[in-house]
Amino acid sequence: MAMMLLFATSCEDVLDQKAVDAFNEESVFEDINLTKAYLGRCYDYIGVDNNMLLGLREDILAGATDEVLCIHRPGEYTNIKGTMSPDQLGHFGNWRFNWITWSLYGNIKNVNIFLANIDNVPIETSSDEVLLPRMKGEAYFIRAFDYVNLMRSYGGVVLIDEPFELDQDFLSVQRSSIDETLDFILADLDQAISLLPEKDGIEQGRATKGAAAALKSRILSWSTGILMNGGYQPSNPLVSFQSGSRTQRLEAAKTAAKAVIDGQHGHYALAGTTDDPPAEMTEEVVMQYADNFFSIFTQKGEWNDEAIWGVQHLQSQGNTTTQNRWWGPNGYHNWGNNGPNEPVVRKFEMANGEPFQFDKYDPGNTTVREFTAEELAEDPERNPYVGREPRFYATVFFDGAQWMQRPSDGQGIDPEGRIQTGYFMKPAPNEDEIDQAGLDTRQSFIESWNGTKNGYYLKKYQDPATVGQHFNNENAWIEMRYAEVLLDYAEACIELGGDNLQEGLDALNRVRNRAGLPDRVTSDQDQAREWYRKERQLEMFAEGDRWYMMRKWMIADEVIEDVYHMKIYHYADGSKKWFYDTAQSVDDRQWNDSFYWLPISRTEMNKAPQLQQNPGYN
Repeated sequence: MAMMLLFATSCEDVLDQKAVDAFNEESVFEDINLTKAYLGRCYDYIGVDNNMLLGLREDILAGATDEVLCIHRPGEYTNIKGTMSPDQLGHFGNWRFNWITWSLYGNIKNVNIFLANIDNVPIETSSDEVLLPRMKGEAYFIRAFDYVNLMRSYGGVVLIDEPFELDQDFLSVQRSSIDETLDFILADLDQAISLLPEKDGIEQGRATKGAAAALKSRILSWSTGILMNGGYQPSNPLVSFQSGSRTQRLEAAKTAAKAVIDGQHGHYALAGTTDDPPAEMTEEVVMQYADNFFSIFTQKGEWNDEAIWGVQHLQSQGNTTTQNRWWGPNGYHNWGNNGPNEPVVRKFEMANGEPFQFDKYDPGNTTVREFTAEELAEDPERNPYVGREPRFYATVFFDGAQWMQRPSDGQGIDPEGRIQTGYFMKPAPNEDEIDQAGLDTRQSFIESWNGTKNGYYLKKYQDPATVGQHFNNENAWIEMRYAEVLLDYAEACIELGGDNLQEGLDALNRVRNRAGLPDRVTSDQDQAREWYRKERQLEMFAEGDRWYMMRKWMIADEVIEDVYHMKIYHYADGSKKWFYDTAQSVDDRQWNDSFYWLPISRTEMNKAPQLQQNPGYN
């Protein structure tokens, strides 16, 4: 049964009568309800970060970057383990990441069948006359979405716009150039924009003009990257553009993003205020901004103005997710996956917009921070988790962070419901001995095997209304949101430079102001670029964006590094120590530049040996 909200209700009776996976083309396209159900299955197989069909997943794409650590299957992230090959793809070759693998051709085949038959569906009512063009636009959107994910993973791919057989027809096809692939995608998106309605009044989850326009902005922005503009294998037409200039692509990306920003395809806006933040960011004000940002990802049953396209999850529709169980702290009987890594945690600024310093009293110190109770009372910001910007508190679970009430077995130790990733030490003279391990550590008496390895848990997308590991989340997955479009626009303007630079900073500052941060001001392009890239990572943290960006900018060799544990010690006299233990890696990582593009799996190459493999792979 189709899982998207709109199809879960409208097609239930039809799907009970006939399984769409075993359809007969003639019967499906003789009945508009069966046709709609068929399109619903195409939506299901699209795959949206961690797979739309299955909802948010335990292992996320951010685990393939510098952002988080997947503690249960780290070896499956072969791209950061130095082990990726056509024979060993890990998650990039299995169902967990199937929205970016060659398996998408199964869905492209289905969409092509739909497009070849949609014009033959009988029109019986006036509503059918409206519905059929819209469905056609949705099909173009779905095919474009699949090809966007293929292009951003492999470069130029096999382009097919008519029904085909996966086994037989693939014996004769060739990969198209990255130029041709982009043109194909843009043509589909322009068709989708022309046929789709704006979001007002449309069923939740269905593609709209705005969704197609935002996807156009996404792929045009991606196409401006160093990676495919001469940075890697510049003469290879599969992975590097051979026609036009990067400047032309930047102008096209700017225009596409501006169309969404100007409301040409529907009204969208940042959730919350974008006014200049108050001069004094008190703790109360910081938490108001944090709660606003956090709520974007925990709303249920409706979209805010920022959401352009995504998936709703509702218990009443039998469609939920389980990210609290998968990502939450082990001290709540959860599985503790995807904890943010320390270098990224340090990128979150102070509440006043100043850069975070691990030890502002000793800037050269980056590993050990220890203060007495009196020193902490004198300056609370000696605690590295005090005085940070709002998105930090909406994104990261750190030692001492306020959360929900503990399950019954933990309430006696932690009646306040605060995250415990640290250790409580014995009184002197035995202060070097652990008296009680925090409930959310790997020495906890509650599911220690699910405890954090790096000292943090991911808060974003956690739902405080979902209590316990056996209850499912209902919050939505937002695949495309307005902030991403603003960031696309900011990047295009900053990279174009000159008179465009200030336009880029203005767009960037709208995102910052919504987060309670002051404006960035500079006339230096390199400085603006550095600020932009950091801002994008923090705003889009753990949303699947970073894997694309670190490749687009070709910075993976700089940011992929071993992961270490931030250890926190609470002493009986009230003093505290934060120790970043860089002597012992908890996850060894290795980057190879050939990993900037995925290899086609050996299985697929054996099926179609005439296909050209990506550079760097045998």
